[in-house]
Amino acid sequence: MKNALITGITGQDGSYLAELLLEKGYNVYGIMRRKSVVDYGNVEHIKDKINFIYADMTDVISLINAMKISQADEVYNLAAQSFVATSWEQPLATADIDALGVTNMLEAIRTVKPEARFYQASTSEMFGLVQEIPQTEKTPFYPRSPYGVAKLYGHWITKNYRESYNLYACSGILFNHESERRGKEFVTRKITNAVARIKFGVQDCLELGNMDSKRDWGHSKDYVHAMWLMLQQEAPDDYVIATNETRTVREFVETAFQHVGISIEWKGTGVDEIGIDKATGKTVVKVNPKFFRPAEVDILLGNPAKAEEKLGWKRDISFAELVKRMIDNDMKLVEKEIQISNL
Repeated sequence: MKNALITGITGQDGSYLAELLLEKGYNVYGIMRRKSVVDYGNVEHIKDKINFIYADMTDVISLINAMKISQADEVYNLAAQSFVATSWEQPLATADIDALGVTNMLEAIRTVKPEARFYQASTSEMFGLVQEIPQTEKTPFYPRSPYGVAKLYGHWITKNYRESYNLYACSGILFNHESERRGKEFVTRKITNAVARIKFGVQDCLELGNMDSKRDWGHSKDYVHAMWLMLQQEAPDDYVIATNETRTVREFVETAFQHVGISIEWKGTGVDEIGIDKATGKTVVKVNPKFFRPAEVDILLGNPAKAEEKLGWKRDISFAELVKRMIDNDMKLVEKEIQISNL
């Protein structure tokens, strides 16, 4: 029976990965930061099956202790300040966690159990101002946010520890992946939550930033399977995990509304663009300049050919199914909120 240590276990990816590893018979350890109120987040339903360890990515001593307790055979570093907008407001904290925190985790592994296998959650945001389309493992990086820059440090320090200390250390360059467990601050969940609330009549309008941003969207459940596959190979390597399909934010909005029976008609351009419910004539989508990034990332499109060939990975959940799952989940949650408020 293998031991696995997951940082960021209460998040979207951490929860799906924990479920996968438990199904495969692992002893699962999860790192949590101590808070005044204990919050198990997305692993509330399996918390009794997980061994929790209090530690912090900015405190190497606590990570060394976590390695000693877990004796992890596999370490999955999913902990991050992962919201791009917040990285502009908290650039130093983002760097401490997303960049130096990776070094701390690698040092803990090197100190306690250098034979452990390490997965680093890299991101398509490292490509930023893209140098080629689609992006592959060989595409030059050009990050456009403090988040992207910090993640690029984490990516390169992982490669350096692999080559300098012969650690089994991999990076998964994951493109946008969403799910029902996505935080409401992220644009996809912001959309599906708002669509559900508009459908139930408890919200009038959805406000968004750049409607022309193009993203390569997959489901988190498929992507955590790729993480696990990376650590089962004979030799460590880095892989792009993506769908090789791109859609605009506008298309995501249209698809979400379609799932609840609302057809959208677009009028205007740029900051004056609005989305109108064809049946009622009501404006249900507006562009708000405050949601634009200081430096935009216009298009992300990943080519997962290497992962498909070498890992045997493939995605099972389509874009339409992803949106449907998110909408169905938010419809249930909003309906429950309304019922509670009416008691």
